[in-house]
Amino acid sequence: MGDAAGGLAGMTRSVRLRVALGVNVALVVGEVLAGIAAHSAALFSDAGHNLADVAAVLLSLAAVRWALRPRSESRTYGNHRGTILAALANATLLAVVTCAIVALAIDRIVHPVVVHGLLMSEVGGVALVANGVAAFVLRDRTRDLNMRSVTWHMAGDVAASAAVVAAGLVITVGGHAADQADPAASLAVAVLVMVGAVRVMRESADVLLESAPPDVDLSALRTEVTAVPGVGEVHDLHVWSLSSEYRALSAHLVLTGHPTLEEAQTVGVAARERMSHRFGIAHTTFELECERCDEDLAEPCAADGPHGVATRVQTRHDPE
Repeated sequence: MGDAAGGLAGMTRSVRLRVALGVNVALVVGEVLAGIAAHSAALFSDAGHNLADVAAVLLSLAAVRWALRPRSESRTYGNHRGTILAALANATLLAVVTCAIVALAIDRIVHPVVVHGLLMSEVGGVALVANGVAAFVLRDRTRDLNMRSVTWHMAGDVAASAAVVAAGLVITVGGHAADQADPAASLAVAVLVMVGAVRVMRESADVLLESAPPDVDLSALRTEVTAVPGVGEVHDLHVWSLSSEYRALSAHLVLTGHPTLEEAQTVGVAARERMSHRFGIAHTTFELECERCDEDLAEPCAADGPHGVATRVQTRHDPE
């Protein structure tokens, strides 16, 4: 297991996504054919999730490549948001497919059919192993929401395959009287997968709405900034995410002692380093002031001092 984990650590996200793509294409074909032969709604639901996974992996691959493109004059922050858009699209796709599966399961409850439980459980077992391998390959220890959305697709498939196996065994043992176990398994998995889809949607929306990252305590951040020698106050503070792993911050720092430009620059660099080490802020912009500006002005801090001079310190650190 340790060697396998070490091997995965050396694989790029693109390679892991391609492996998962190959697994899911094979599963879609196999489960559709088996679902037709076994008359199983659960197998069709599992195939539907895997088909959604194919689209999700393709979308995530495109997002990974897009995010690596260099910044341009029109996109000065780069394309980091591409991975968030992919995560949101993947979660939406998963929700739509899940709703379709619920509709199929309800139809099978109202209009039951004879299900071949043994074939259903055998195919489900193969899918369970394959989906487990894909989920393991995609496992990512970072905060990348794009990878997490695809991994959630795979985790949903693992659960769906396990439900297919269980329902198939129930039908095999109980006979046709237990055929309702097939749509019941589909409904149970649909509820589980929908919960994950909604969670990814909410997190994606938070990033797109430039909400503060949930693990960043703004009170602690203010305390950390004002602990820097030379900083008397921080205000007009904004923290947001460009992607799951790229965070930005802007704030106005009121300096003490009316420092020179060189001294103010030193204070700004010290504050930036604290933000990077403590909170993982990659892009920091500080407006340095000798006196607190009026935030109610149309252009706050447009003038700082008798000559309308304001000092801005902007620092940037690209994540590896």
